[in-house]
Amino acid sequence: MGAVTSQIPNPKSQRTWFVLLGFWGSVFGIFLEAQGISREEALAQVYPGADVRAEQIFLTPAQMAAVTSRAGAQPSSALVARYVAARGGQAVGRAYVDTHIVRTKRESLLISLDADRRVIRVDVTAFLEPGEFRAPASWLGQYRGRALDHDLAINRAIRPIAGASLTARAANAAVRRVLAIDELLVPAGGAP
Repeated sequence: MGAVTSQIPNPKSQRTWFVLLGFWGSVFGIFLEAQGISREEALAQVYPGADVRAEQIFLTPAQMAAVTSRAGAQPSSALVARYVAARGGQAVGRAYVDTHIVRTKRESLLISLDADRRVIRVDVTAFLEPGEFRAPASWLGQYRGRALDHDLAINRAIRPIAGASLTARAANAAVRRVLAIDELLVPAGGAP
């Protein structure tokens, strides 16, 4: 009969594996947090059963000035990424991607609107600042049903985020920009 040997794990080796596992787990967690929800997932949730068409639009300098004047926030780019959702050939809403700098790093929001130009939902699709500065979904939920008006501002209809005022201001400016862009590109009662 052969000898039975047992391997006793080396405690130092186990610690090394736990440290490596913890390190890679935190790196993966940071990556997932930075990514947020995908655009496709968000669009499917916001416009269930709709056909969604992606568009890219370039704003003229005059249109950018008009958006800045109406929103109180300058567009970060002349390129506008828009998704138009339709059911049975009828437009049910539009969603826009707004990518901007929060403090020193980028954030991308997908801001979904209904056909009447009111916010349905705001989703974070990328956030590269530290996770503790990310706006929670419950805070972003206060934009639901909002239109572009004087009260769409921090400390008016929108409450601030304690410890993340730059995030709150950046998100509010993004929502205002998107609503102003939508007003410019889609006339009242018109289709995109």
